[in-house]
Amino acid sequence: TLAGIKTGSLFPCPCEDHEALMTDIRRLNRRLSPKGLCLLPLRFLPGRALLYLYRPAGLRRDLRDAQASELLRQAGYEISPDPDGAELVIVNTCGFIESAKTEAIDNILAMAQLKAEGRIQKILVTGCLAQRYQEEILKELPEVDGVLGTGSYYDVANAVGQVLSGKCYKRFDDINADQSEDGRILTTPEYYAYLKIAEGCDNHCAYCVIPKLRGKLRSRPMEDLIKEAEQLASDGVKELIVVAQDTSRYGLDLYGERKLAELLRRLCKIDGLVWVRVHYLYPDEMSQELIDVLANEPKIVKYLDIPIQHINDEILRKMNRRGNGEYVRQLFTKLRHEIPGLVLRTSLITGLPGEGEVEFAQLCDFLKEYKLERVGAFAFSPEEGTRAAEMEYPDTEIAKQRAEQVAEIQSRIMDDYNESCVGQVMQVLCEGYDPDEESYYGRTYADSPDIDGKIWFTAEKHIKTGDFVDVHVVDTYDGELVGVLEEEYNDDCE
Repeated sequence: TLAGIKTGSLFPCPCEDHEALMTDIRRLNRRLSPKGLCLLPLRFLPGRALLYLYRPAGLRRDLRDAQASELLRQAGYEISPDPDGAELVIVNTCGFIESAKTEAIDNILAMAQLKAEGRIQKILVTGCLAQRYQEEILKELPEVDGVLGTGSYYDVANAVGQVLSGKCYKRFDDINADQSEDGRILTTPEYYAYLKIAEGCDNHCAYCVIPKLRGKLRSRPMEDLIKEAEQLASDGVKELIVVAQDTSRYGLDLYGERKLAELLRRLCKIDGLVWVRVHYLYPDEMSQELIDVLANEPKIVKYLDIPIQHINDEILRKMNRRGNGEYVRQLFTKLRHEIPGLVLRTSLITGLPGEGEVEFAQLCDFLKEYKLERVGAFAFSPEEGTRAAEMEYPDTEIAKQRAEQVAEIQSRIMDDYNESCVGQVMQVLCEGYDPDEESYYGRTYADSPDIDGKIWFTAEKHIKTGDFVDVHVVDTYDGELVGVLEEEYNDDCE
């Protein structure tokens, strides 16, 4: 039921026993947490409760804001995952596309409801929505007590103190300034972590507002990244996920040349790391040196996230995307040839300016031919202040329908891929045990946290969360793999 409910939704739930419901909610939240979701009871009524389903921390890749937690701890504040009863709630927001803005505003309004009922005292809004609508938030949402821009995350402890003292606080520093990552704490389970290697973006795609929210590309010094990764590994991190708005351009601003290949080689030498995963590689930045590293370093999982957005040449040109459709086709063919077992993920936007029936059919044909294992499809959201918003584009409903068509095509491709895994023995990172399903669950190299699926597997012996195990895939169910611990599968066969 929850899977079919839109985030930001308020919905009723039968409730005869408040304490029992809270126990159920805590259990559900353990299962929702890996998907970045949280259930919150907003109001108890006779025989029922109103529940709110929301994303409490904005975009997963927005790691810089997450580091504010350590600054707050250092200032003596206690961090609670449950907003109910908190003195102050920080709502970290995304303002990239319309749906994300709507969701962020819904989250703020939900916290405002808690404030009106006296269950929280103050609200501080941070992140991209705060950066983008600096004056409007305080004006249109009077329940908000303070706002903090994307260039001011380091000031969060002072902002909290000012707001708790009764002041209306706002601060917006230079989004292009270099910012320290000192005091890194894990905002993920202890066995995996994100390593943000750069902030900002210089690509200026016509549909994208990120450069205005996050500033220009600023790579972090390599030595700082290695030091941070070594510390993470010593703390028990086994999977390191390398992210930035554009990882492939890492080092270009700092060293005058692309340094991702060198960085990855050095990361792979760190003891304790088992998997290194790379996200957000732009197709035109894939040098042969980088491809060789991706292919030959055993710790780098054979999974690449390369957002292409579309395949039509004219649309790519209008959107200020470098390269063309033929280049993308040749690149994917080359990557498949040089990296056996490669799983490719991309993101697509339907309804971009210039997309008619012919252009959309071209996109669908590309998907059917190249059979990418992982695809995220999004309807075009015209964002104010971008060039694409001033162009002619298809009706929003048509864009949504096309995104659904892409999802249908991709669903069949993913089913075929999952079927091809049956009979294989796959290395799995165990992420927990579900007593309701009487099964362990985890991820293979083909699954990135939050955005991809899981593999469910049985084991008679106890498997620790964060351990790597070999699992024999025996079936698929509802788009996910099902397996048995390999050593026990062999025993059963004997």
